[in-house]
Amino acid sequence: MKTNTDELQVFVTVIDSGSITAAAEALQQTVSGVSRTLTRLEKKLDATLVRRTTRRLQLTEEGELFLTRARAILAAMDDAEEAISRRRERPSGRLRVDAASPFMLHCVVPHIREFASLYPEISLELTSNERIVDLLEQRVDIAIRIGALQDSTLHARALGSSRLRILASPAYLAEHGEPRDVDELLRARLIGFTAPESLNDWPLRARRDGRASGFVAIRPAVSASSGETIRQLALDGGGIACLADFMTAADVRAGRLRTILDDVLEDVRQPVSAVFYESEAMSARSRAFLDFLASRLVL
Repeated sequence: MKTNTDELQVFVTVIDSGSITAAAEALQQTVSGVSRTLTRLEKKLDATLVRRTTRRLQLTEEGELFLTRARAILAAMDDAEEAISRRRERPSGRLRVDAASPFMLHCVVPHIREFASLYPEISLELTSNERIVDLLEQRVDIAIRIGALQDSTLHARALGSSRLRILASPAYLAEHGEPRDVDELLRARLIGFTAPESLNDWPLRARRDGRASGFVAIRPAVSASSGETIRQLALDGGGIACLADFMTAADVRAGRLRTILDDVLEDVRQPVSAVFYESEAMSARSRAFLDFLASRLVL
């Protein structure tokens, strides 16, 4: 059987206190309990560590050797606990955050300089994937996901939601005209996603096949896997797109893109969530990043 830290602590305290009785008082244990622990430790080691007399305790040669090692082990444990405590007080270490490139570029990157100045001991690694990644496989601490969450094994923190809008550049609208209704929209040059197919269901009120519908399935003239690629195509006059406010609001304010068909646009918002495997044991650096990002996001 291997020794444990409780036994090491009892042994060291007995030597430092000078007697089993004094050690029991220091450890708030019974004298018999301390004596049994010391005896059990010697049996495990198959060695006599302390010679007991009615007047004093005397370390054997084996006891002196073991005492040096026991002190080193207990000191290392204290150092480890202190290091963890310091991390809680001042977050530090590597933090890997993953998000789709549009969210990373428009909602995370603009705030990284400030975050780095507030938490200089956190080493950030930013990765971008357009599809859902396996957090454990990719060694990701936090993943930002847009849309409804599917994986129930993950813990999640809601960061907000972002409304979908139909947009095009002024140059495209000047050349091709602005669609006045859904039917005209479907005859226009549309930019959509390669996957998932549900992203090509645009939130528009229309009567299709005699029934009212809150979504219209579009057939893209050009498709892309990344929302950022679709945004760039729309900015370049390549067609009409359906994108979230978090990546296009600045373009609309600057006049680079215009919203269209607002009168038949459904108020559909994509939820934005941070997902992670840790819960109560979430590291200080993960919590610091999420608190910071949540306070800066305007969705």
